[in-house]
Formats: sequence, structure tokens, C-alpha cells
Amino acid sequence: MTNATDNPSWVHRLVARDGAGAGFLALLALLAVVIPVGNLAFEPDSRFHVPTYVVTLSGKFLCYALLALALDLVWGYLGILSLGHGAFFALGGYAMGMYLMRQIGDRGVYGHPVLPDFMVFLDWKELPWYWYGFDSFGFAMIMVLLVPGVLAFVFGWLAFRSRVTGVYLSIMTQALTYALMLAFFRNDMGFGGNNGLTDFKDLLGMDLQASGTRVGLFMASIGALATGYLLCRAIVRSRLGRIVTAIRDSEGRVRSLGYRDERFKLFIFVTSAVLSGIAGALYVPQVGIINPGEFTPVNSIEVVIWVAVGGRGTLYGAAYGAVLVNYAKSYLTVAYPEAWLFVLGGLFIGVTLFLPRGIVGLIGDLRQRLSHLSYRKARGVAPTGIDTQPVPTRQQK
Repeated sequence: MTNATDNPSWVHRLVARDGAGAGFLALLALLAVVIPVGNLAFEPDSRFHVPTYVVTLSGKFLCYALLALALDLVWGYLGILSLGHGAFFALGGYAMGMYLMRQIGDRGVYGHPVLPDFMVFLDWKELPWYWYGFDSFGFAMIMVLLVPGVLAFVFGWLAFRSRVTGVYLSIMTQALTYALMLAFFRNDMGFGGNNGLTDFKDLLGMDLQASGTRVGLFMASIGALATGYLLCRAIVRSRLGRIVTAIRDSEGRVRSLGYRDERFKLFIFVTSAVLSGIAGALYVPQVGIINPGEFTPVNSIEVVIWVAVGGRGTLYGAAYGAVLVNYAKSYLTVAYPEAWLFVLGGLFIGVTLFLPRGIVGLIGDLRQRLSHLSYRKARGVAPTGIDTQPVPTRQQK
């Protein structure tokens, strides 16, 4: 008979020798208990009550953390600086938004049972073919995965087979999201134009404004982030992950060993895009709107800043960076709205110059130094390396 320690779970194996990652998952588990209980179990006048707006804001931050995690998989481990991951995030959000719009039915401003309000306003006579099926939640969830994944596959297949790398690939990803932004701004595209999709009513029959629904979306965001972390961790710890890291460090050498590097790059890029789409799909019902502004290149550049601030190539560091930067943004855009962009630019420059490994790397360096000093102190060695023990005299000998 074997016990649990003889046959550790796959989760335990993934976080083995990864104390920081285990701590990250433990923090998510703690939030999954504290925030829902604080919101649902305590009255609003209680000091332990967590307001619904805090639940929604926390859920939004968790979606951003999943997006940063997806980018870190591509940038931190594959070495591809993507400036277009906001496009995959927005496409997942639009797929969810289309489902939510179909659920409104005749409760819209114009009361049309099939056409969304913006289509009635623009005098559309029938529903476009690409809106068919979005009245089904299952179909919408398939599109959340499929649309970003297919776009990433086509783009990656063309770019990686053509050996486009470095800054040229980064510019191409930015051009992709900019082109999508221009397309979705057009009213004749059938996605709401400049206003986008909004005025959502319910999700799976549940009122989106109800506290229980908000808590459910928050829990779904935590589950998606934890699952995304474990998936990325499984990838980077596998043989596939070692090859991907080798491609990052020396792509030419990996190719000379006979590996089809474009296949590995394509797999990681598509996986990252799908995770970004899931993040966008969870984001939309919590914020209540999706518009072409999500495609703007500035948004994708902000995601890069989140990852750089938290710590590239750590996964959990990217998630921490996303939460930290967006919390600062939420505060500063209210307290000092004109200063936020300067703070963001200064933060990116400062991290690039002084913290190339981000906050997680800085904490790791400090812990290593403290551990080293403690070891030297225990051995009686001065920080300069000179032995602090007095040299015995001839009489003492």
C-alpha cells in the first residue's frame, strides 16, 4: 500500500522545486476563499464585507494576469517580443460579447428579438452569417478558443516559415493588431463600430449585475489563471520547454541539430494566443463592454511592461506585474490622471535600466545576498572575506 508521498500528484510534480510558484497558487487559493466569503457571507455594514466592485476589479486584474502569463510564455521562454497580444485578448472578448449580445433578445432599446441594437440603428435587415451560432454558449466558447488560435496559427505559420525574427517580427505583430483595430472601427464590419458591444444583461440566465454572478466570474478567473499557470509550467518543464528555451538562446544551433524550430515556435505562439483569448472572454462580462480600443497597439505595449516589471521568464512574476501595474493605474488615473502616462514610461525605462529581471528577480537577488551574508556570519567570516576570529598567540597555542 502506498501513501500520498510515494505517488505525488501532477500538480505537486509541476511545482516541485518551485517554491515561488507554489506560493502563487496558494495565494490564488486564499483569494478564492476570502473574497467570495467576504462578499456573500457578510453584510455591507460589516468590517469584513468585500464590496462587489472590489470583486469585479479583482476579477479584471486576474484576467490581465492571465494575459501577461500568456505573453511571458512567448517572450520569456521563446524569446519572441510580441506587440500584438492585445489582438488575441480582444478577439476572445468579442466572441464572448457576441454571445452576450444575443442573450439580450427583445430587452434591448429597440426591442428587436434577433438583431442587436446597433444593427437596428444602422438599419440592418438581417443578422450577418458570422453571428449565427452565438446564441449558444458552447459555440461561443469554441469561438473564444478557435478565433485567436486560428489567427495566431496563420500569422505564425507565415512568419516563422519565412524566418522573420527579432524586431521585424515585433513590428509585424504590432501591425496585425493595428489593422484589426482599423477594421473593427468600421460600422459595416458588424461589430458595433466605435461603440463596440455593451449593455449586456445576463450570462447563462444569471443577471450580470448580481453579486453571485460577479463572484462566479471572479472564481472562473482564478480557475483560469491557476490552470493557465500549470499549463505553462508543464510546457516549460517538459522536453518541449527545453527545446523552446534553446531556440530562444541560440535558434541557429537548434536548427543545425535537425529540429524544425518553426513548429515549436508555432505551437507556443498558438497556445499563448488561446490563453489570451480566454482572458479576454472572462474580462468582457466583468467590465461590461468590448470595443475596438482593446486592439490599440498601446494596450499590447502595456502588457509588455507588465511582464517586464514583474519578471520575464518566471510566469508568476508576469502575473504579479500585471496586478501591480494595473492597481497603480487604477489609483493614479483617478488621483493624478495627467501623470499616469509619464509614470508608466518612467517605470518601463527604470525597469529596463536597473531591474532587467523585474521585481521578482530583485527579490531573488536580495534573498540570495541575505542568505549568503547569514552563511558567512555563521562561519565567522567578515563581508570582505577576512576571517574575524583572532589569530591565536604563541602562548595561546
